[in-house]
Amino acid sequence: MDEFLSEKEQIEQMRAWWRDNCWYLIGGLAVGVLSLFGWNRFNAYEETQAEAASSVYVELREAVFDDALGDARNYLDQLRESYPGSPYTDQGGLLIAVMRMDAGQMEGAGEDLRYVMDETSDPELSMIARLRLARVLIHQEAYSDALALLDVDPGLFSGRFNEVRGDVYVALSDPESARNAYNAALTSQVSDQVDRNLVQIKLESLPETESAMTDEVAE
Repeated sequence: MDEFLSEKEQIEQMRAWWRDNCWYLIGGLAVGVLSLFGWNRFNAYEETQAEAASSVYVELREAVFDDALGDARNYLDQLRESYPGSPYTDQGGLLIAVMRMDAGQMEGAGEDLRYVMDETSDPELSMIARLRLARVLIHQEAYSDALALLDVDPGLFSGRFNEVRGDVYVALSDPESARNAYNAALTSQVSDQVDRNLVQIKLESLPETESAMTDEVAE
């Protein structure tokens, strides 16, 4: 504002500016208040949804402990229908998969694991479901499918992926490939994620191959 204007002129200019801009200021303030109100409502809704999903998950877990597969399945269906993006839904799917494996329902367990693998928003949980699904496929003797499932960038799960890959090759009676996979599991930068003692036992249980004997002679 011009410093040479008189005080009266300055006041008149301020009044004129306010007349021209007051609605913009009021409108902006209203939008800000509404946005804050909407954000708080959204957070409250999210918390309510999480609490509701948690309650259903508790019921599902109790059904699992009671070995009530039918009830547990109903709770899982409820989670998937009402809370599809909830981590409780993912965890419920993994629990039901274990329950179905114990009941010998391998195909159903595979379906539940694939659902979690494809639908979860948690990349690590998706990898866990992928690993478990690969083991189900090994049990079903679907070895090619298991290897295809493991043919992804495992990231931090490289050690565990190589271990399961080695298990596939053992089932395929390919000890050389199994040896390479188990060694890769043990030497992976994240090999601390695998049971090193178990992998070592698997490795030592492999039959001798010509290349393995050659390596021993070279050493």
